[in-house]
Amino acid sequence: MLAGRTELTGLFVEKPKSVVLQIVAIIKQPPLKDECCIKIFFFFFDTGKDVTFVVKVDSTNLTRKPTMKWLKGKWMDLGSKAGKHIQLKESYDRNTKIYTYEMKIVKVVQGDAGGYRCEVSAKDKCDSCTFEITVEADILSAFKRADAGEDEGELDFSALLKAKPEPELEIDVWELLKSAHPSEYEKIAFQYGITDLRGMLKRLKKMKVVEPKVSEAFLRRLESAYSVNKGKKIVLSVEVTDPNAEAKWLKNGQEIKPSAKYIMESNGNIRTLTINKCSLADDAAYECVVGTDKCFTEVFVKEPPVTITKLLDDYQVVVGERVEFEIEVSEEGAHVIWMFEDQELSRDDKNSKYRFKKDGKRHCLIIQEATIEDSGMYFVYTNGGQSKGELIVEEKELEVLQSIADLTVKSAEQAMFKCEVSDEKVTGKWFKDGVEVKASDRIKISHVGRIHRLTIDDVKPGDAGDYTFVPDGYALSLSAKLNFLEIKIDYVPRQDPPKIHLDVAGNMVSQNTIIVVAGNKLRLDVEITGEPAPTVCWMKGDKVLTDAEGRVRVENRKDLSCFVIEGAEREDEGNYTITVTNPAGEDKANLFIKIVDVPDPPENVKCTGVGEDCATIIWEPPKFDGGAPLKGYLMERKKKGSSRWTKLNFDVYENTTYEAKRMIEGILYEMRVFAVNGIGISAPSLNSKPFMPIAPTSEPTKLIVDDVTDTTCSLKWLAPEKIGAGGLDGYIIEFCKEGETEWHPANTDLVDRQSYTVRNLPTGEKMNFRVVAVNVAGRSPPALLEQPVTVREIMGEETTRFRRKKKKNCFFTGKPRPVATWLKDGQPVDEKKVGIRNSNVDSILFIRSAEREHSGKYTLILKIENMEDSANIDIRIVDTFSLILHFFKMTIIKK
Repeated sequence: MLAGRTELTGLFVEKPKSVVLQIVAIIKQPPLKDECCIKIFFFFFDTGKDVTFVVKVDSTNLTRKPTMKWLKGKWMDLGSKAGKHIQLKESYDRNTKIYTYEMKIVKVVQGDAGGYRCEVSAKDKCDSCTFEITVEADILSAFKRADAGEDEGELDFSALLKAKPEPELEIDVWELLKSAHPSEYEKIAFQYGITDLRGMLKRLKKMKVVEPKVSEAFLRRLESAYSVNKGKKIVLSVEVTDPNAEAKWLKNGQEIKPSAKYIMESNGNIRTLTINKCSLADDAAYECVVGTDKCFTEVFVKEPPVTITKLLDDYQVVVGERVEFEIEVSEEGAHVIWMFEDQELSRDDKNSKYRFKKDGKRHCLIIQEATIEDSGMYFVYTNGGQSKGELIVEEKELEVLQSIADLTVKSAEQAMFKCEVSDEKVTGKWFKDGVEVKASDRIKISHVGRIHRLTIDDVKPGDAGDYTFVPDGYALSLSAKLNFLEIKIDYVPRQDPPKIHLDVAGNMVSQNTIIVVAGNKLRLDVEITGEPAPTVCWMKGDKVLTDAEGRVRVENRKDLSCFVIEGAEREDEGNYTITVTNPAGEDKANLFIKIVDVPDPPENVKCTGVGEDCATIIWEPPKFDGGAPLKGYLMERKKKGSSRWTKLNFDVYENTTYEAKRMIEGILYEMRVFAVNGIGISAPSLNSKPFMPIAPTSEPTKLIVDDVTDTTCSLKWLAPEKIGAGGLDGYIIEFCKEGETEWHPANTDLVDRQSYTVRNLPTGEKMNFRVVAVNVAGRSPPALLEQPVTVREIMGEETTRFRRKKKKNCFFTGKPRPVATWLKDGQPVDEKKVGIRNSNVDSILFIRSAEREHSGKYTLILKIENMEDSANIDIRIVDTFSLILHFFKMTIIKK
């Protein structure tokens, strides 16, 4: 019968099928010269049927043809035995890229029984499958009567025995053999009619309790298993009894020859094998042979974990924009897992909106057109790290940075409407009194960056009206009015005193006050009458303005004086005077021009406190508010080293203290702040100094009392489950009497180990104890004993002590021997998928070629009589690698 022992993993797509084989026994009786009461029968087994084993290997992801080995027992290569009895064949399907390997055993005999293994390897990938052939002999069929009819199932010895022996007392032959000397086996077998001596010896060997053999050649044997990172070296060491003894080292049953890779050394009683630059080919079984004694071990070669060298950035986009999350990893060709919230993003879904790109060490997740539903947290995992980035998708909103203003122009002059919006890609249309304006030789429409202009040359009376700019795709419109100034000249033969006709209704916010946005153009057209023509004088304070060209200038025409400021600046603010005079008199007007601007940036942005995923930011208001009251502030943050800023608020925030949330612990961030007034948004403040969200650890776990005397209490505990980026500096142990609330520290300096003895306690008092973990962020919540401890030495109790080594390479001792049980997700592990090896001192779980289906929560349970303890470990398989876990040391101490 053939039974598979492992599930198909990795390269195999088909393994050998189960089959049952039987060989019929033929009984021959030699001719007897005389009658006697004991007959001797000879059993001859007829050869069985042919059996074929088929293995299929998927070579889709292989760069070269795989190599297949058929093995019997541990190391017997059947390739060298191929011939008439064992036939090997292979074929290849180019369409499916499947290799098919067949092993045919012609007419199975008893010698073919045993364990078999097939191994396939290709470059750095390998897989194996084991099976067993058991040949069953049908001896009883030889004794059945052929003409028995309804009784054909009964045995008939009458045709073979002429006389029946006298009934004898029942004797248990096997008990007799177990207590007999081996030299008497043949005599006992002959006496009780046992003819199959070989079968008898096999059964007797299984029945005997094999006493553990004490090694005479080794003082210290190899460990049960070793693990080493790929590319590193490992040293296997044994200690022998005879310093002159020679040791041979074997790998998978083949003797290892000394070379630059394999270095064998002998130093006194120590024999070592050093394997340099371990590769996946060195993942094998090794043995050391000294004389006739051997010791075995297995070496597991682990590929180094792939770490993330460039973390994910946060993105803030509008609907329809392209998003490309990017990371860099430490190894080329590494496998990564992308997840959105708690959902894994699959490359196999052809209808998915996500695209995946891999270029060397660079991996990208691309969303061509982002939607509101894409907002959330994105994660990327490797087998040695993870990173996350937040995506914020906003609806498209258009902000008007500068609206169009009313204009008053005269005949033949130029009129220009200008507006500025936040998105330079936005287009739009101009309308006059509801009718779209078309460009012509006299009317020009331009769009440069974020600025849209409508220019009308040689203005005519028909151009007057309401003008509107409507951005495409937005329910928004900007309107202004064009006023045509018609000049009427009346002939007055007599002299008239000068008169200033000041009309600035579109710019005036209060009497004689004109507000101008910094950077905009101011043009004051002042109509002047008087006969004869008056003389005009413009002044700013006590300074006379006479320039006819430049940024600030005066343009005088008949009956009109124009005051122009191109690109208004803060220095242009002040009191202005226009004076007109002629022989008939004088007129004067005073104006105050106020320049308003966006405020200065806020100052002294800094972080005053951090939490696990938050930080408190404060700043000072800007020194200059731009001439308009401040409405509030906008905040942005980014990861240090990144160039992408993320908005933290969309509505104006009025205070100067802000708590930023949804941050990642252990990542350095920078903040900046914008001030907002009625004119617009200031330039950003200087970046804050980098800060890192960190939090105290969680409370220590599994706090227990290890020992109690009349004046001391020894405590033990395990590290906190959650330590975080702040690390762990040490522990503080505190105690108080039952019923009191004041806790007293037992140690002045932090304790870095996970055990402590509190001394000088009052005998007989009931005391409460607690342990607090401390890091740079402060104290953790305390771990508190469930019940008070009476300070008095206790005799006769059993105490369970757990000790873990840092490498999780732990052992357990005690009597009776602890029972170790492994669970996966609460169910017993499938030993066809993972390997488990329990010994007197340790428990090892190993996965030769880990797949994603091996991910889950593994639990090791140790039981000793009525005592039990367990520990959990969560395993997430990202890439293919070998996994080995050593766990738990438990010592039972009776006082």
